[in-house]
Amino acid sequence: MSAQAEPLRLALLGNPNCGKTALFNQLTGSRQKVANYAGVTVERKEGRLQSASGRSYAVLDLPGAYSLNPASLDEAITRDLCRGFYPGEPAPDLLVCVVDATNLRLHLRFVLEVRQMGRPMVVALNMSDAARRRGIGIDRAALERELGVPVVETVAVRHRGAQELVERIDQLAGHLRPPSLRLPDPADSDSDSDSGIGQALHEETRRLIAATVRMPARTARIDDALDRWLLHPLFGLLTLAAVMFLIFQAVYAWATPVMDAIEAATGALGEWVGARMGEGPLASLLVDGIIAGLGGVIVFLPQILILFAFILALEESGYLPRAAFLLDRMMARAGLSGRSFIPLLSSFACAIPGIMATRSIQDPRDRLATILVAPLMTCSARLPVYALLIGAFIPAREVWGGFNLQGLVLFGLYMAGILSALAVSWVMKKWRRDKGEHPLMLELPSYRVPHPRDLLIGLWERGMIFLKRVGGIIFALTVLLWVLLSFPAAPADATLPAIDYSLAGRIGHAMAAVFAPLGFNWQICIALIPGLAAREVAVSSLATVYALSAANDEAAAQALTPLISDGWSLATGLSLLVWFIYAPQCIATWAAIKRETGSWKTMSIAAGYLFVLAWLASLLTYQVAVRLGGG
Repeated sequence: MSAQAEPLRLALLGNPNCGKTALFNQLTGSRQKVANYAGVTVERKEGRLQSASGRSYAVLDLPGAYSLNPASLDEAITRDLCRGFYPGEPAPDLLVCVVDATNLRLHLRFVLEVRQMGRPMVVALNMSDAARRRGIGIDRAALERELGVPVVETVAVRHRGAQELVERIDQLAGHLRPPSLRLPDPADSDSDSDSGIGQALHEETRRLIAATVRMPARTARIDDALDRWLLHPLFGLLTLAAVMFLIFQAVYAWATPVMDAIEAATGALGEWVGARMGEGPLASLLVDGIIAGLGGVIVFLPQILILFAFILALEESGYLPRAAFLLDRMMARAGLSGRSFIPLLSSFACAIPGIMATRSIQDPRDRLATILVAPLMTCSARLPVYALLIGAFIPAREVWGGFNLQGLVLFGLYMAGILSALAVSWVMKKWRRDKGEHPLMLELPSYRVPHPRDLLIGLWERGMIFLKRVGGIIFALTVLLWVLLSFPAAPADATLPAIDYSLAGRIGHAMAAVFAPLGFNWQICIALIPGLAAREVAVSSLATVYALSAANDEAAAQALTPLISDGWSLATGLSLLVWFIYAPQCIATWAAIKRETGSWKTMSIAAGYLFVLAWLASLLTYQVAVRLGGG
């Protein structure tokens, strides 16, 4: 093979938490591209490796898998691609099976499954330095003889930690041969357990461990000591609560200065462009549509990066699987799994990063349920609306021995979202065809310090995915929303705000008939339309409807408070509060659901059921409040 020939295709595969992605980053560096596998939303990572010998390799990082008997979409893709059956993907020339040298009892079973396919392969004993520190002795030569495939040591997080692997691949490049098989092909049977293949794999794994691995008298003392506290039924949950509180505060508070700076920069750019272009439709399109639309997309990025920085760090450290283990039983009662907890928690800041975080959920059923209930979490965009309505209709007094009534109402709104999410997931569990419990299968890996390079690469990948995938849809729909708000223009003798004459204004009057049973007037209906871009826009939209001029949402809220408290009934205010608990009013969330599921149908179902919930809950709230004297 010459340097100019078609590059040899290498596929990295292994269990989650084996360091496979870190090894991929070590081999390819910045020479990577991220896309999706054809027809699905699973990420496809491919990079280029240039060895010291001058050979060129195409390296593919396959989705993590515990078994080639797939229980998730990720595992099915890995199996089919390794066998050369995945459409549009040529079979790899060489499989590099990455294993955690500190946990061979689990990982060697997967190696045996991969070997059964009969394809050329190399086993990479990753984290071999950590295994030596723990006193784990691995007779690599004996393991290589027993497996019948090359076995090399790697330390993916260390500079030149994959040099031996690259050298061995270079040696194999010219004369690849499939390994000999020792176990029967699982394709010959219908069930792993029924045919005895699973038992054979376990027995072979135990034999290999006994023949080639010398374990210390006890496992790592640090891991044992930490697990005694972090997996404790009480102290473990308290620790997890503290960690989640830190993440919640960070995503909610740390991103604010950067988000404010992005909004200020967007506003300054809009003012600069507007001052130079003057009045006119083109200037309005650029300033109010394109620039504001791009700013509305980019402003989410700080929250995305902070959230994924924590998730990546927790996953790389080995703590995230333990958090899922602690919460699995509790979440399973509502039809979710322990892996759903962090995506739902992150949705309190914004549903978009929460929906993106569901990629860590392997079971497709649990992932879909989590995506569908994530919008019910009370995101930060609701707070301006909540603050406006609570300030207008809820008196600022103390109740029950010193508790602030307004604060209690706000807490109740948050709890209503949480309880509604659990109720919806429970109902979905009862309705779906697959009513069986899907046990949470995960590895509790050794604790380790995350490598900064891998964190930065992971953040870069997720940031670009967010901007490219979600940004396009948000941008297009924001421009469309500008058209609805801007045309037709108000007549020369107009006495009402321009929005009243626009398409959005006319739609608002038409919507009034649908929302009248909820106590909503046509002004509220108009405010709901630009609220599609983001929930907090409803505040400034109400200010526009009532012909107010305010520099920002806070000023608009201060001016609106006496107006709506005098002009609306208490029942209307409470009804609108409940509406915002459920209403699917964020285009960005719709776009995220569409992109993550790859289905317009799923996005429509999510928007539809949320709208029905919002309408029914607001109707009940309004009618009860009227009968109790709030109308």
